[in-house]
Amino acid sequence: MTSPRPLLRVVHLPGGAVLAGRARLANTFWTRLRGLLGTSGIAEGEGLVIDPCNSVHTFWMGYPIDVVFTDGEGEVVEVVEDLRPWRATRMVRNARLAVELPSGTASGVRRGDRLRFDPAA
Repeated sequence: MTSPRPLLRVVHLPGGAVLAGRARLANTFWTRLRGLLGTSGIAEGEGLVIDPCNSVHTFWMGYPIDVVFTDGEGEVVEVVEDLRPWRATRMVRNARLAVELPSGTASGVRRGDRLRFDPAA
């Protein structure tokens, strides 16, 4: 039996806005490969943190997403808003993590901001 994937709380600093209260962590080959495939959407307050990751795609997905790329310290290095189905991001230099969120969630996130990743309650 496999253990469930860890859940993270993704916080946008300095203000402390919660981007995702329950974000799944994809940090193995299989969980990164699967990503959001086979899902019908991301519920508000949920997300996916992919580690490591410097580009994403939305092939075979039927909904748009926001993607926030951070370096290893949580500094935002790129924000891609409203990435439509059947698209891909470019490879993002210095990215360590990609945070996939419901479209519209990352509207206030900018390069140079920081994200904090806490265990979800």
